[in-house]
Amino acid sequence: MNRPAAPDPGHTAVGAYALGTLDAAEAARFEEHLAGCERCGAELDGLMGLAPLLADLKEATPDPAAPTPQPPPRMLDALLDEVGATRRARRTRRLWLVAAAAALIVAGPLAGAALTGHDTPGHSGAGAARQMYEEGDKKGAVDPATKVDATVSLQDKPWGTHVALKLGNVRGPLTCDLVAVGRDGQEQTVTTWAVPAPGYGLDKGDKADREPLYTHGGAAFNRADIARFEVRTLDGRRLATVPLE
Repeated sequence: MNRPAAPDPGHTAVGAYALGTLDAAEAARFEEHLAGCERCGAELDGLMGLAPLLADLKEATPDPAAPTPQPPPRMLDALLDEVGATRRARRTRRLWLVAAAAALIVAGPLAGAALTGHDTPGHSGAGAARQMYEEGDKKGAVDPATKVDATVSLQDKPWGTHVALKLGNVRGPLTCDLVAVGRDGQEQTVTTWAVPAPGYGLDKGDKADREPLYTHGGAAFNRADIARFEVRTLDGRRLATVPLE
């Protein structure tokens, strides 16, 4: 009797691929699918902005695989208590990771959403992005051609570099991404967002138009390995370059 073929990951495997939970064969099949699927490519770019958050979550969650001291055989009751605690820790860790994966899959299109000064009142995202921006080391530039004003704020992390972006003098509608370019020429997408028609950080218009955009994400590069950041539209037009050298 022939065994059924492994399911094709298709569009449903974006979140699992971003989390690294696919096995080698599934990952290879998904990468073949990804090469010809713009939809999955766009969703994967958006999910990459949450990778640093998941890394921090994993570091903060107890690792059930860590070795634990073993009591003498005669201490049966204590041993049973220890086994129960390990199982509870494993179950809690699994639930956290499943919840994170579900958030990635359900909210994938919103993962790169910009956090601005005129988000919904009381929304904690805008304040968090602005605070991350204020806490990092800043580098900025105004593009001589587009006049877009971009400043990145950098923080070293064990997994790479956390990047917060402040963007002004840009008018939409646009769909953009922030790209880290390494000294060796390699590129990594930090985050993606949409610019509505009124734009961000403009001198003219209503009060909302004058507010800059704040958003953040992460790159696996160490800061010393990054040559510059580029703000681009998804069709490849460069809006601003922030050199770090």
